Amino acid sequence: MKIITLREAINQALMREMEEDDKVILLGEDIGLHGGAMQVTVNLFNKFGADRVIDTPLSEYALIGAGIGSAFMGIKPVVEIMFTDFITLIADQLINNAAKACYTTEGEQTCPLVVRTMYGAGSRSGPHHSQSLEGLFMGIPGIKMVAPSNPADAYGLLRSAIRDPNPVIYFEHKRLYGIRGPLSDNEDLIPLEKAKVIREGSDLTLITYGAMVQKSIDAAKELENYGISVEIIDLRTIKPFDKETIITSLKKTGRVILVQEACKQGGASPEIAAMISEEGIEYLDAPIGFVSAPDTPVPFSPTLEDYFIPKIEDIIETAKYLTVSKY
Repeated sequence: MKIITLREAINQALMREMEEDDKVILLGEDIGLHGGAMQVTVNLFNKFGADRVIDTPLSEYALIGAGIGSAFMGIKPVVEIMFTDFITLIADQLINNAAKACYTTEGEQTCPLVVRTMYGAGSRSGPHHSQSLEGLFMGIPGIKMVAPSNPADAYGLLRSAIRDPNPVIYFEHKRLYGIRGPLSDNEDLIPLEKAKVIREGSDLTLITYGAMVQKSIDAAKELENYGISVEIIDLRTIKPFDKETIITSLKKTGRVILVQEACKQGGASPEIAAMISEEGIEYLDAPIGFVSAPDTPVPFSPTLEDYFIPKIEDIIETAKYLTVSKY
């Protein structure tokens, strides 16, 4: 067992998959000698060379086209789109080519493509480099989305994503790159589409992912002072999300809060809420709670950006409102 950062976990997952399968290649801007904007791909160029760690021109459209084309030819490309904000530049090919290949060919053509991209506010990067855009792809069949919250999950989920025959968007929150956690030398792959109950509770379920996981944990500890027992589900895979784990938890707690950093409208949480309304409403004793960013662009002002990001206090107040009989 070793303690590593999330950044190092992603690097080690890439290295492991490249060692085991020579069809795995990396494409991106400054991922070679420079080691990537966040130093995630450091040393991989020296180990695998320019044929497998490919520095590309400053053109996201060309980059994703090369990735999809190579995936159609049996390669397993991992494409880095530096900021999630730039994912809009690749949306056409990702949605209309990669996502539909398997369906339109009756399974004959797969697209084993992984798009790595960093998302989220908190780095004072302004409205064009700080968004959480996972909600844009919730309604696109054929695309999977993953968002790890800790190094072990980052490692296991990325390895599974690379092996998946479908296109996977792998979201890395920029505030999490430096967090540390344990990783076993024999760490197993983590299956996609499977959430994890990271804290058992009986009064309320928090459903979240990415950087909001730790805030949910901190809120749950504070809520113990009010006699409120909180269960926390880390989605890990945002799409398709794990219905079974969610419904099982609701049967036990009867209350739920959906926590995301993305804006409330059009994010992942509304889709989960719709599923709960259709398949789990009979288990609820209170309305579905939401904690999210406001429906505005991410502010550049540090004060406003701090206000924009959901806070532990927001989770606590929503939980107290839904469980008013407990205190």
